[in-house]
Amino acid sequence: MKTAEVPYAADAELSLSFDELQVLRTQYEKELAQSHVTTQTKFNYAWGLVKSPIREHQVEGVQLLADIYRSEPKRRRECLYYLALGHYKMGNFDEARSFNSRLLEREPTNLQAQSLDSLIDTALKREGYVGMAIAGGAAAVGTLLLAGLIRRATRK
Repeated sequence: MKTAEVPYAADAELSLSFDELQVLRTQYEKELAQSHVTTQTKFNYAWGLVKSPIREHQVEGVQLLADIYRSEPKRRRECLYYLALGHYKMGNFDEARSFNSRLLEREPTNLQAQSLDSLIDTALKREGYVGMAIAGGAAAVGTLLLAGLIRRATRK
């Protein structure tokens, strides 16, 4: 699904430039060196990482968001969407659905969460079709091998 079809889930396709992400990283590392990273700086950096097309960045971003989610109850709501988005981008669709469902329970009219839900549904269906195709292909190969073995055994 393209962003134009689901405008509110634009975060699924758009990433920050290298320079924009570097600004967030520099601030995070500066505060880390001073032994006090503010929650906002950590969130901003995690947000930038989740939006990245690089899987390692997404993993780090999800880890930072999970830290905020666990340690800052007042910030949980704003973490839910980006945790869902990060897991979606990494292909962890069940986790993405779980976080996005929590957000939709709190905010059923949240357009970002609704559109991300559509993207997750589409990905899960696609994954299911691929799984069925692989299983069908494996069954066909197994049947051919079995038929070959039976044919070989009856020739002897």
